[in-house]
Amino acid sequence: MLMVFCSIASGLSFGSTAKSVMVTLCFFRFWLGFGIGGDYPLSATIMSEYANTKTRGAFIAAVFAMQGVGILSGAAVAIIVSSAFRKAYPRPPFFVDPILSTPPQADFVWRLIFMFGAVPAALTYYWRMKMPETARYTALVAKNVNKAAADMSKVLAMEVRAEQSKEEKEEEEYGLFSSKFAKRHGLQLLGTTSTWFLLDVAFYSQNLFQKDVLTQVGWLPNVKTMSALEEVFKISRGQALIALCSTVPGYWFTVALIDHIGRFTIQLMGFFFMTVFMFALSIPYYHWRGHEKCPPPNNDKYCGGDHLAFVILYALTFFFANFGPNSTTFIVPAELFPARLRSTCHGISAACGKAGAIIGAFGFLYAAQSRDPKQTDPGYPTGMGIKAALILLAICNALGFVFTFLVPETKGRSLEDLSGENDEPTIELQTNGNERRAAMAV
Repeated sequence: MLMVFCSIASGLSFGSTAKSVMVTLCFFRFWLGFGIGGDYPLSATIMSEYANTKTRGAFIAAVFAMQGVGILSGAAVAIIVSSAFRKAYPRPPFFVDPILSTPPQADFVWRLIFMFGAVPAALTYYWRMKMPETARYTALVAKNVNKAAADMSKVLAMEVRAEQSKEEKEEEEYGLFSSKFAKRHGLQLLGTTSTWFLLDVAFYSQNLFQKDVLTQVGWLPNVKTMSALEEVFKISRGQALIALCSTVPGYWFTVALIDHIGRFTIQLMGFFFMTVFMFALSIPYYHWRGHEKCPPPNNDKYCGGDHLAFVILYALTFFFANFGPNSTTFIVPAELFPARLRSTCHGISAACGKAGAIIGAFGFLYAAQSRDPKQTDPGYPTGMGIKAALILLAICNALGFVFTFLVPETKGRSLEDLSGENDEPTIELQTNGNERRAAMAV
């Protein structure tokens, strides 16, 4: 509900000045993030507790892979809206007339794009309301085995009868801040939080860097040669191409292979290749980009580099981020922890990831500034330069590789085995007159 409301409210951001509009926009985007932060652990936990052991990784990965569909959908919405407004309100490029290059109607473009986000959120709300609570929560946390069996009957479309075990062992419950949790899951939580943190420092910095990459290699013209609406269109198109060629395939490679080669291997491999490709981008950075500015009128670009190889290496880092830690850091926290703490620990891990995203986003903007004061962006102090900043991101990926060894492999193991909840109630499934007994793992 927060996501629906704040998506609409973002498009209705108000104020008498541009600055006040930005303040209200930031306010609504913050609470939109609050709603997304609540859904992150729920999506993973719901799927992990409904899926069976054999295909659980693929199902959770498929949930996360829908993020790729969202990226493409968002780009498509931006392309369609900006194209329609550009056709209706043609304007000259910025260098011809800075004022006229942005039509007054452009104010509706970003508002419509933001408000469209309410549509998938509303559909999700509708379908979520039709879902029962997961049987693991109802049986293991709420201690209502009969209700769990009734919910299972609805989900599986078969009769499920609860049968209380004759010898029930009450396991001592322990809290998140207890010594027992620290002993059982402390290193695991450190592993899931640190790897997600380090991944997002690098991953979101790369996202910010995307527009600069596309500009410097000539895929995007200089902003001064475009009108405002043309800039929205071309940036969205460039982001869609990167997503289509590297981000989305990476997600679905994970879906296809995670239950065959395992989470640990995919995460280790992903961090390794992200490190390799980031060093390959950064150390010979000027070789790929080019050393000298092109002659006018393209004097904002660099000539003499290998721009195609530059883009390929950049795309490969995104591919192995998604066929790697960007997917597995979402999956593993939903499998490791006890039912009553599963979504909480996943939320903590995700929050550490977003803290990394904030540090990566703001830190990279400052760190990537030129050492020459004349070449920095307006309002920014001098930094270490883009080459050194990219090397720093490669080091973050290398640290993620090291911290992955704190996270155990979860492939082929039941959630109860992973979390230590081995005293499950027993249920009896009746299908077509044939009875079979099953542990309350589904």
